[in-house]
Order: sequence, then C-alpha cells, then structure tokens
Amino acid sequence: MKTQIYSTLPQEARRIREEVFVREQGFENEFDETDQRAFHLVLYDGEIPVAVCRFFPRGLCGDYVVGRIAVIKEYRGRKLGACLLREAEKEIQAAGGKRILLHAQCRAAGFYEKQGYASRGEIDFDEDCPHIWMGKEIGGERA
Repeated sequence: MKTQIYSTLPQEARRIREEVFVREQGFENEFDETDQRAFHLVLYDGEIPVAVCRFFPRGLCGDYVVGRIAVIKEYRGRKLGACLLREAEKEIQAAGGKRILLHAQCRAAGFYEKQGYASRGEIDFDEDCPHIWMGKEIGGERA
C-alpha cells in the first residue's frame, strides 16, 4: 500500500467518493468548493486506488479539518481507514497543524474514538444523516 497526496481533487478520489457517499450512502451534495482548497490523500493497493480523504487548514491557529474518508467496499475491514487517517495526521503535523477536527457520521464515531478523537458539541444533521464534530490534539496539548 502507498499513499499519494494531491493539491487538487484527482479523478481517483472523485470516483471513490461517488461510489461510497453518493451510490452507497445516498448523499447528493458530495462535492463542494472546499475540494478546490483541500489536499486529497489517496491510498493505493499497487496501482488500484482504494481509499481517500481530504484535509485543509481552518483559520490561523493550527486547526485542520479532515473529511470525506472513504474506503471502497472490497477493501473494508483491513484497517485502511485508520492507515489513511494516520497518514493525514502526519501530513498535517508536518505542515504545523496542532489540532484536527472532523465532522463524523455518528455511526462512525466509534472508529474515530479508537483513533484518539473525542466528541465535541451536539449532534447535527447533514443531508438527514446524524453527524458530530470530533477533535484530536496533535501538537502536544489535550483535546
């Protein structure tokens, strides 16, 4: 497995997100203006793109947001989401990031908790799907 970082949304990432979020989960508003300013991390099995996420700075205080984490169905259950998230964390820390925030689907909150993220705030809804903000300090402070 190898990862590649892109400064624009690559076709590989677009295809994975369409498959997972649009076709499987029924989201309609998958792509947005944030894709233009985010970094996109793609995980490959050889030459096959199998997982993706994006991340971008939020404000000027070292906060970054990670999102759109998706693994194609045939590759789930292999801890690739955790691998991809660790790679994003390394990239963010190398860029000077101090805290990572993410807007998790509530059904995936347990996965993020296992990765060291803590819930922050109340549940809200994105396209009728319950989500919660979660965070993790990576710059030596506590969440």
